[in-house]
Amino acid sequence: MIRPAQIVRMIHINFVLVRHGLDEIILATHLFRPLRFLYYLAPWNWLPRTRGPRGARIRSALQDLGPIYVKFGQILSTRQDLLPDDIALELAHLQDDVPPFPGSIAKAQIEAAYGKPVEEIFRKFDETPLASASIAQVHAAQLMDGTEVVIKVLRPNVRQYITRDVRLLHTIAWMAERYWQHGRRLRPREVVAEFEKTLYDELDLLREAANASQLRRNFGDSGLLYVPEVYWPYCRPEVMVMERIRGIQVSDIAGLRAHNIDLKTLSERGVEIFFTQVFQHNFFHADMHPGNIFVGTDGRYMAVDFGIMGTLNPVDQRYLAENFLAFFRRDYRRVAELHVESEWVPDGTRVDEFESAIRTVCEPIFEKPLKEISFGNVLLRLFQTARRFNMVIQPQLVLLQKTLLNIEGLGRQLYPDLDLWQTAKPFLERTMSEQLGARSLLRNIRRNLPEWNEHLPELPALAYHYLEQATSGKLRVEWTSREVQKLRREVQLANHRTISAIVGTGLVITAAIIYGLDGYAPTMLLGAPLLTWITGCTGVFLLLYNWPGGRNPP
Repeated sequence: MIRPAQIVRMIHINFVLVRHGLDEIILATHLFRPLRFLYYLAPWNWLPRTRGPRGARIRSALQDLGPIYVKFGQILSTRQDLLPDDIALELAHLQDDVPPFPGSIAKAQIEAAYGKPVEEIFRKFDETPLASASIAQVHAAQLMDGTEVVIKVLRPNVRQYITRDVRLLHTIAWMAERYWQHGRRLRPREVVAEFEKTLYDELDLLREAANASQLRRNFGDSGLLYVPEVYWPYCRPEVMVMERIRGIQVSDIAGLRAHNIDLKTLSERGVEIFFTQVFQHNFFHADMHPGNIFVGTDGRYMAVDFGIMGTLNPVDQRYLAENFLAFFRRDYRRVAELHVESEWVPDGTRVDEFESAIRTVCEPIFEKPLKEISFGNVLLRLFQTARRFNMVIQPQLVLLQKTLLNIEGLGRQLYPDLDLWQTAKPFLERTMSEQLGARSLLRNIRRNLPEWNEHLPELPALAYHYLEQATSGKLRVEWTSREVQKLRREVQLANHRTISAIVGTGLVITAAIIYGLDGYAPTMLLGAPLLTWITGCTGVFLLLYNWPGGRNPP
């Protein structure tokens, strides 16, 4: 059910949209165009108002609504191919130009985390923030030995704001899954749960520090990516201290050219970094908007903000690698087979039909430079195709899809003529060879050998007991099926709905009987006994609440 606090929040969201003059923009979209007459009926539109540029109004509204909406704007800002230029340029300010909170508050939070004055910990502390984002902001400082560092500190009360809006998202996702025909296939509740986990991970700066240390180790011997050093003795759940780096923001094309940095090589290295993180390290930076990526004067990438990192389980990692490789080879049948094998589409899907549908979407984009391809539109068409074949959304891949869109947006800004296919294909072929070839087999044997040595002496006794039970008829096989468990849950849910429907129907009938008993009830409301309203409304609520079409609410 929607809680009263959530109704208040939804009203506030609409108030913010109206205050920033976004009702006109929203009602002009294709979806809400039939309701455009409401714009002219609203009293606040009867008098002329001075409106700023629409991009600035959208950015200001997202900032007023809080961290989750700022995150949404950051994601959109990397997709300049999907947005008008004025809106994309304004949303780009959300990457590192969110209004800061006072430096005095940041200083107080740092002192609360350490339990002592800032002056006893740092030689210098600059209350003017270097950058401010939706979750935290960054201040420059110096350690006592003169080392230049940056201090990242959480925004005040940010956890409360995120908790409030995540609850609202859960409710909206439940309603979508229950009442929307595509709700179960798109799995909005699982997607919101994955998003919630990601957000709460960002609120623990110790986790972010650990992420930074791991990524730094992964690229320690590489000239592709530099990750700042974390100063662990100064890190707390609300405060993180790391090395200060100086570089050119990746979106500053003029600055990159001024330092004679080859944009083609830079874009190719970006693709290699992405595939290295995903398919070799299985640990990838999942918040790669331009505000978090810099370039050193030597042409090496430099990353910051490690609150959102992604990983894949071995099965998804392998299937994705094979999917990418088959896609680059235009082997659409293998792409279709992989989707069936991984159960991303239902078992029994006709592979030849799915193959034909994928070919129709993907074939036109090959042999085109990045500037002529919109992966946003390709993904949209792929989602439409997937809907025809009842493809189930994989929540664990949402971060990867978001990162892919960020990478494409960066590549489009850096070097629009990049041949993405020729850049990525050799790397994927080498990766698959390492994962499935002889070296991979030897590596797995070497990794598992200690465990095998530990259990090898037990094998003869286990085999003897197994054979003894088999020959004496005492061998039992326990079998558990996910489908049986699912069916059992559905039967229990159906029984619950049936009982509630019977109770609801009984209450409605009771309300009708009480209404027919003239003079029975002393308390009346709108011409009917108060008891009639109570029993009738309760009965109708039970009937609607347990109407078939979804699972139990969160």
